[in-house]
Amino acid sequence: MAEKILLKGNEAIAISAIRNGVDGYFGYPITPQSEVMETLMKEKPWETTGMVVLQAESEVASINMVYGGASCGKKVMTSSSSPGISLMAEGISYIAGAELPCVIVDVMRGGPGLGTIQPSQSDYSQAVKGGGHGDYHCIVIAPASAQDMYDYVDWGFDLAFKYRNPVMILADGIIGQLMEKVEIHPVKPRRTNEEILQAAPWATTGKKGRERNVITSLSLDATTQENFNRKLAAKYEAIKENEVKFSSYCTDDAEYLFVAFGCSSRICEAATDLLRQEGVKAGLIRPITLYPFPEKEIARLSSQVKSILSVELNLGQMVEDVRLAANGRCPVGFYGRQGGNVYTPEEIVEVFKKFNNLD
Repeated sequence: MAEKILLKGNEAIAISAIRNGVDGYFGYPITPQSEVMETLMKEKPWETTGMVVLQAESEVASINMVYGGASCGKKVMTSSSSPGISLMAEGISYIAGAELPCVIVDVMRGGPGLGTIQPSQSDYSQAVKGGGHGDYHCIVIAPASAQDMYDYVDWGFDLAFKYRNPVMILADGIIGQLMEKVEIHPVKPRRTNEEILQAAPWATTGKKGRERNVITSLSLDATTQENFNRKLAAKYEAIKENEVKFSSYCTDDAEYLFVAFGCSSRICEAATDLLRQEGVKAGLIRPITLYPFPEKEIARLSSQVKSILSVELNLGQMVEDVRLAANGRCPVGFYGRQGGNVYTPEEIVEVFKKFNNLD
């Protein structure tokens, strides 16, 4: 039987990294994700699996250490919170431009600026639309439980190596700090050098027996750069075609639809239940991949329902993608809280009724 233990979401990230054969973690403490590094330091994986755990001088240093480790075909990751991710933005763009696999965890807090240490979902646009300079995308996956935090580390690395692309686990402060029962899977050993050579023939693993590999995001020739951008665009289209993931709740006969991710999806699920008890046929779509976004499913449901309400802990970011997907087929509304304030299911029901004139 699989082992089940009680973990915070942040702790689940750390335990999953150890048990899924991660080679290196480079990070810097910042609330509300500091338990990731604290748990790694407590567990001392360098004594058991050989995993490197290093507190860097800054977030800028940590993302560039990730760049270096990823260049060698290693499974490397970092974690931070909103202001720290902003500091990493240049490095993330370099990693995307060099087509390197890695996992980046963002446990969101309120902003802008230093803002608050309370939970938020206001990094959606930064994560999904790029965040750094140039034409690039991270694959963005949004956990809604401590179990997701554990599972998405392994899934994230699978996607990162499949597409040679950075993957961001975009969690909000609630998911990082809540404590739940988590099923722990069997340990995956770290890959051998031979396995790395086979899985990552592009990596800088030593020139013996082959031509040298060059890892760079620099091109001084306009035509070469344009062709590379087109190559990236084709990769992103493949990701959009193959990797969309979402969950549906009570959508088969839904006349009204919530769209929410992370902790907001759990709150909206409870709101859906309250409305169903009153005879209102509400449903919920929870995007699991924020990039690629489940636009086709939302487009399909927009022809079925009377309205859509996007619920987010921000001023309205994902709602732009919901409106693009709905494309005028039905009204799309938004409700959000900021500053670390979190709505209740009853509050969502009240807003829903006002939006749909059901008072």
